[in-house]
Amino acid sequence: MSETATFTKDSVRRSARAGDLTLTYYEAGPDADPAPGGGLPLVMLHGGGPGASAWSNFGSALPRFAASFRTLLVDQPGFGGSDKPPVVGNYYRFSADHVVALLDGLGIDRVHLLGNSLGGGTAMRLALTYPDRVGRLVLMGPGGLSLNLFHADPTEGVQRLMDFGADPTREKLRAFISTMVVDQALVTDELVEERFADATAPGAQDAMRSMGMSFWNPETAEDGMLWREAHRLRKHTLLTWGREDRVNPIDGAFAALKLIPKAQLHVFPNCGHWAQIEAADEFAEISTAFLARHVERLDKLDDRKAGVQ
Repeated sequence: MSETATFTKDSVRRSARAGDLTLTYYEAGPDADPAPGGGLPLVMLHGGGPGASAWSNFGSALPRFAASFRTLLVDQPGFGGSDKPPVVGNYYRFSADHVVALLDGLGIDRVHLLGNSLGGGTAMRLALTYPDRVGRLVLMGPGGLSLNLFHADPTEGVQRLMDFGADPTREKLRAFISTMVVDQALVTDELVEERFADATAPGAQDAMRSMGMSFWNPETAEDGMLWREAHRLRKHTLLTWGREDRVNPIDGAFAALKLIPKAQLHVFPNCGHWAQIEAADEFAEISTAFLARHVERLDKLDDRKAGVQ
């Protein structure tokens, strides 16, 4: 498949049961060996801002990744075309469990994971809970794993997200999206309208509130503090960060880099929280090269040596 291949949203859109939910996903790329990265499919998990979805975050990146991998962009529960139920427990675990159920239904045993922001937290929780289902991880400004050492909490991006939640207007959505990127030319009227429609669709606001409360409720919030469990992750992990990230700032990378035994870090200059858009070519290049270095037999042996079953 050529790297210049393009896909329309409708042509690659699918849906399937994932336990008690139906999830929407977008699929393209080779579906059989030989393929790089041990022939494993790649699952990409989007962030959690207003109007976020698999296609909004990764639709433009799909051709680059599908050139090498069977690639699935998954609308996490509560987002895009997927069902929008109340969250049970912490969102990362709730979503990870349903992504695994989706893979079960599709007959997919083991995958690479690429997660942005909220999706990075879901990917991390999935790898910790179901280590035998995961090859390698690419985490882009991941939630839960980012531990801000110097920046205040909430960060500018998170504060603007909460501002929109309290008063969902186009102006506040534009203010939120403006924190995602350095290049403000990317914050187009078309993008604002598309995201606003998704953010105010039936059930979307309730789903966002339920997701958010899972990180504030004392009974469920601690399960989302993934940095406390980072030392248990034995997967090869590529941490990627925009140097000018105003949602999960770059200082949040350093604890994860120190704690994850097989972690490496790549920082994109002049780039915010959306590296897959703002540094699209470089992001795809370094991510696909990292995943292609996976040798299934050797990485599984590494897992067993580290005590991962």
